[in-house]
Amino acid sequence: MAPSSNPLERLAEAGVAVWLDDLSRERLRTGNLADLVARGVVGVTTNPTIFASALAKGDAYDEQLRELAADGVDVDEAVFRITTDDVRDAADVLRPVYDRTDTQDGRVSIEVDPRLARDTAGTIESAKRLWATVDRPNVFIKIPATVEGLPAITAVLAEGISVNVTLIFSIERYGAVLDAFQSGLEQAKENGHDLGPIASVASFFVSRVDTAIDPKIDALDTPEAAALRGTAAIANARLAYGLFLEVTDTERWRALAAAGAHPQRPLWASTGVKDKAYPDTLYVDELVVADTVNTMPEATLEAVADHGGDGSDTVTGTQDAAASVIERLRGIGIDIDDVTTHLEDEGVSKFIDSWKQLLDKVDEGLRAATPADAR
Repeated sequence: MAPSSNPLERLAEAGVAVWLDDLSRERLRTGNLADLVARGVVGVTTNPTIFASALAKGDAYDEQLRELAADGVDVDEAVFRITTDDVRDAADVLRPVYDRTDTQDGRVSIEVDPRLARDTAGTIESAKRLWATVDRPNVFIKIPATVEGLPAITAVLAEGISVNVTLIFSIERYGAVLDAFQSGLEQAKENGHDLGPIASVASFFVSRVDTAIDPKIDALDTPEAAALRGTAAIANARLAYGLFLEVTDTERWRALAAAGAHPQRPLWASTGVKDKAYPDTLYVDELVVADTVNTMPEATLEAVADHGGDGSDTVTGTQDAAASVIERLRGIGIDIDDVTTHLEDEGVSKFIDSWKQLLDKVDEGLRAATPADAR
C-alpha cells in the first residue's frame, strides 16, 4: 500500500497516535472536536492551564455557572463538576475510537487537583472520585510523576483505573514510572481485574527541556555550545524511548503481556515549539516511532497537517547519538539532571497557579450568577 499523502495519516501508519492537547465546551458544542476526530485525532489531553483558558473565553459555561450558583455549591465543587462534565462529553465523542482501537485510543485525560502533587493519599482519593464521576471506560486520570505520585500511580492502577502519568522530564524518573506502572498491573491482576482495558501512557515533556537549556547554551557563547542548541529535548525523549524498549523486553513485562496487559506507551507532551527559530513541527517530525502518542496543541496539529514530515521513523537507532548529546552537554557544564529536577518543580508550580486561576474564574462566575441579596 502506498504511503498516505496526509501527514496525520502518515503518523498513524507509523504507529504514532495523534492526540489533541486541548479541550473546551466550545469545541464540544460546535462539533469542532468531532471534526478533528474525523481528521485523525484519536485522543485528548487536558490540564489545569487548558481548563483555565477555556473558562476565560466566551460564555459557554455561563448557564452551568448559574445552575451551580443556584445549588449553592462552593468553588472547588463547581470546578469539579464543570471539568468532569466536559471530559465525560469528550469521552462520548471519542468512544467509537476507543472501541475501534481495542481500548487503547479514544481516551480523554483529566488531572487530579495539582495541589495534591506531593500528597499520595490525597492523589489516590482524588483519582478514584474523578474516575467514578466521569464514569466512562475511556478516561485517563492524570497523576504527576512526583516522588509522592509514584505510589499513587501503582495504587490507582491496582484498582483497575487507567492512568496518564504526567510531568515526566528525566530518564531516571521515567524508569521509576515504568516500575510503578508494572507494579500497579501486577496488583490489579491479583485483585482480579481484567488487564486488557487498563491503559496507561507516560507523558514525557519535550519542548520545555530546550526552553530551559538553550539560554544556558547561549550564555556560554562558544561554537561548541552553539552546536548543541535545540538538541537536548529530542535526545532526552529518544533515550526515554530506548528505556521503554528495554522494559518491554523483560520477563516481568512478558508475564504481564501474557495476562492481557498493553504496554504503557510513551506520550510526547509539550510538543508546541516555543522558539520561532525552530521548525514548527520539530517535536513531531523528530519523534516518529511506533507505539507512541504525540499530543499537540491545535496550532502544532494544523502545522503538521499542512507540512508535516513523511512519517519515517526518526527514533530507532538513535540511542548512541542521543546519549552523546547528553554527554556533550555535561562537557560544557550543563547537567540535564539538574535541569529536569527544576522543570518538575516548576511544572507543579505552574499547574497549581493555573488551578488557582481556574478557581478564581469560577468563583467570579458564581458570584456574578448569584443575586445580590443572596451573596
